Amino acid sequence: MGTLVVYYSHSGNTGYIAEAIRQAVNADVISLIPEKAYPQKGFQKFFWGGKSAVMAETPKLKKYDLDAAKYDTVVIGFPVWAGTIAPPIRTFVSEQGNNLSGKKILAYACQSGAGGEKALEKLRVLLGIPSFSATMILNDPKDKPDAATEAKLEQFLMALKKEQEVTEK
Repeated sequence: MGTLVVYYSHSGNTGYIAEAIRQAVNADVISLIPEKAYPQKGFQKFFWGGKSAVMAETPKLKKYDLDAAKYDTVVIGFPVWAGTIAPPIRTFVSEQGNNLSGKKILAYACQSGAGGEKALEKLRVLLGIPSFSATMILNDPKDKPDAATEAKLEQFLMALKKEQEVTEK
């Protein structure tokens, strides 16, 4: 059984961490891409992304291939928008939630300000799980790399590797 990283990245920070996880643990990766892209700059970026997050929208995603039976561990990564999960993650969970049942779930959030704890809690409730195997909150890891970010990532990777070892036994 393997490890899958599923993520949505708007400005590249979440994707940056997904790639670091992929390399560290030889995981498969699915990048969620909305059929209609969110604006990338200015007021429109925050208005439409924030509105979509607050309204708990589930945007249509471009096709992705997932055979959930191949994985026992799933890592979900997302940017924090308006204190909650980015809408493409909500779509993924609504489409695949039953397929994630019984799997070890880890999650990470990338943020520019605050709200990561609240967003992770909303994801946990949406997934219907009692807890995550591990979580991580990072502040703009690609755009503002620092030693604290590296330390958090190393700790998260150690927890992920531990989950993989338990599964292999």
